[in-house]
Amino acid sequence: MDKDAAQLRAEKLREEIRYHSYRYYVLDSPVVSDGQFDALVDELRAIEAEFPDLVTPDSPTQRVGGAPAEGFVKVTHPAPILSLDKATSREEIFAWYTRISKLLPADAPTPTFVVEPKFDGLTVVLHYHNGQLVQGATRGDGRVGEDITVNLRTIPAVPLRIPVAPDGPQPPATLVVRGEVLILLKDFAALNQKLAAAGEATFANPRNAAAGSLRQLDPRITAQRPLHLFAYSIVAADGPTPPTQRESLAYLRALGFPQPEEIATCETLEAVSDYCFGMHARRPNLGYEADGLVIKINDLATWTALGAVGGRPRAAVAYKFPAQEAVTRLRDVEFSVGRTGVVTPTALLEPTPIAGVTVSRASLHNFDFIAERDIRIGDQVNVKRAGDVIPYVTGPLPDLRDGTERAIAPPQTCPACGDPVVQPEGEIAYYCFNAACPAQLTQKLTYFTHVLDIEGLGDRTAVQMVELGLVKDPADLYYLTKTDLLKLEGFADKKADNLLEAIAQAKERPAARLLAALGLRGVGGVAAGALLAAFPSLDDLAAAPEESLATVEGIGPITAHNVKAWFSHGHNQALIEKLRKIGVRLAAEVKAPAAEPSGPQPFAGLTFVITGALSQPRDEIQAWIESLGGKVSGSVSQKTSYLVAGADAGSKYTRAQALGVPILDEAQLKEIGNQGREGEGERGRGGDKKATSPDS
Repeated sequence: MDKDAAQLRAEKLREEIRYHSYRYYVLDSPVVSDGQFDALVDELRAIEAEFPDLVTPDSPTQRVGGAPAEGFVKVTHPAPILSLDKATSREEIFAWYTRISKLLPADAPTPTFVVEPKFDGLTVVLHYHNGQLVQGATRGDGRVGEDITVNLRTIPAVPLRIPVAPDGPQPPATLVVRGEVLILLKDFAALNQKLAAAGEATFANPRNAAAGSLRQLDPRITAQRPLHLFAYSIVAADGPTPPTQRESLAYLRALGFPQPEEIATCETLEAVSDYCFGMHARRPNLGYEADGLVIKINDLATWTALGAVGGRPRAAVAYKFPAQEAVTRLRDVEFSVGRTGVVTPTALLEPTPIAGVTVSRASLHNFDFIAERDIRIGDQVNVKRAGDVIPYVTGPLPDLRDGTERAIAPPQTCPACGDPVVQPEGEIAYYCFNAACPAQLTQKLTYFTHVLDIEGLGDRTAVQMVELGLVKDPADLYYLTKTDLLKLEGFADKKADNLLEAIAQAKERPAARLLAALGLRGVGGVAAGALLAAFPSLDDLAAAPEESLATVEGIGPITAHNVKAWFSHGHNQALIEKLRKIGVRLAAEVKAPAAEPSGPQPFAGLTFVITGALSQPRDEIQAWIESLGGKVSGSVSQKTSYLVAGADAGSKYTRAQALGVPILDEAQLKEIGNQGREGEGERGRGGDKKATSPDS
């Protein structure tokens, strides 16, 4: 490609990428897959690498900044970035309007109102010149902020050039926009999960995470954080702009600035009040943190006429939701043990009302969190409860200490079984590795029966079995008799016979399914299959050196250590012996040499990772992918061609985003398969060829 052709293609690619970003971040209605979008960006990068002088400041490839800055330069805003008065009740909303109504100009139109979310993030001011982002700053004191342009450029939702859509309105030569940078709740959960898995400190809440990420001196760190932008007002412009707040929002959206769905236009103050209290009820279902709503006079000329008092505009007021935080005393700490053996600290509090509920217990996250914030028994602590989420301690108030407070130390032994508690190297959590630990047993039992598909053994039955002492580890299921089952509430002859038959059938499940059912940390269905492909029996696996385990594809050093630690524990060795004696399969079947593929192998050379809840069992999807020549791995890496993500995808989804791995949902995977019937084609990372879905 000559330079002239490259320049035309680069301009076309930038236009397409901006358009698809607009569809994704503003309209929430993408028309291409992540893989197709990434292919456009990759093509643009390749052109710019070959012709460096074609790179433009607003190119989508220029989002990630360079070297760390020494500090932030001060920026004076073109107009004051004001804060708001607040109201906490219907009466205060009406009192606000009564005050300002006396000052309304005689020729002012009958007021209507716009109600917007009051985001709990970090206010930013974005400067555009001739449609290009030239500066971005924090709010600071409302008059002077800090220049964080390089960091803001890393946020995908921040337009580098406006309008984003080809048919968008043309902005004035100079346009200054106010917005809020925040982290969506789904992204915050994934971020903390990723940090915890890497042994790094987690964030207490999304606002702290957003503020800390945006003010990093190293923009490369900012670029790794899932920051988002919502824009909500025009600060200054050197050309005509819309006359009302609602039209301004529509104008900003048309330029390419994301906005939330939860914006309402109300004709009366009564409607405003009803909307505010309705949104309070909906608050737990919002996708972001908001501590209230902002009520604004719609007509912007009226805004100007009303002016400001005490550094606050008269034409707007913030309705604050009832507090979801409180301060109370930490009386003690209780330790509990989960299915995987993680020992979790729980705060026992002086009962206090939060968001309409009396709270006496709250999460302390983990022991690193306790140490980082120096939380002590006897402290006055901040406690937060958001909607139906379990209350959690956000930190202590050290200034209120009287010297009687006591440090919180991890337990040395398991609070349920007395076995030693261990913190594996490189991990935050402390564990009990005893598979027979009673605190873990019920949860382990239900997980075991779910993976092995033992029909008729639900949570309630598992609880009864443990309480009656019929089962002390999962292997005991295979030793149950009909007499044992008839002791359970709701069991008669037929139900007992059916369950015994289901348990007997489970003995024939493949060894990889059994290994996955045992619940070793980091060993799901894919990892179990990979391990038994390398070490054909559980005995071979138990005898394998840790360094050999770590060389298995998809099994890193942490999972290898977990596997070795599990098989080294005496209780777990006894469990394996009980399974051996009863005739459960402990070795993988020896497969005949694979026949030559009889059909197209469109996934040849591609590696997939599967995560989240899908409509079919993972082993079925894995078998289908493998039948078409693909490989399935248990962990995401640079070598991963695609991540197939279902509901509740966790850290693998986050890592795939960080590495730029294309992400498919189940429908997209099937779509690729259906297209594959008609031929082959390239898609995304590895030249993906089309295939046929298992149920098409």
